[in-house]
Amino acid sequence: MSNTSPNSGDTNGRNIAASDSLKSNLGDAGTHLKQAAGHAGVAIKGAAGAAGEELRLGKAQVKSELAETALSGIAAVEQAGAAGREQVDQLMDKGRDLIESAADLIRERPIASFGMAFATGWIIAKLARSNDK
Repeated sequence: MSNTSPNSGDTNGRNIAASDSLKSNLGDAGTHLKQAAGHAGVAIKGAAGAAGEELRLGKAQVKSELAETALSGIAAVEQAGAAGREQVDQLMDKGRDLIESAADLIRERPIASFGMAFATGWIIAKLARSNDK
C-alpha cells in the first residue's frame, strides 16, 4: 500500500490539467501578442506613410504661399515706387505754386518785396557775424 490518500491521484490530475490549461492559455496569449505586434507594425507603417504624404503636401503648400508672398512683395515695391513718384510730383506742383505766388506778390508790391528781401539779408548777415565771434 502506498501512503497516498485515495484523493491524491485526483489532485495530481487536476494539477496536470491546470498546468496544461496554463500552458495552453500562455500559448494563446503569445499568439495573440504576435498578431497584435504585427498589426501594430502595419499601423505604424501606414501612419508613417500618411505622415510622409501630409508632410510633402504641407511642404508644397508652404512653398506656394512663400512664392505668393514674394510676388506680393514685388508688387508692393513697384507700387511704392509709383507712390513715391506721385508724392514728388505733388511736391513739385506745390513748389511751382509757391514760386508763382511769390512772383505775383513781387509784381503787385515790388517795394515791399525789396524791403523784405533787404531785411532778411541784413538779419542773416548779422547772424552769420555773431557766429564768427
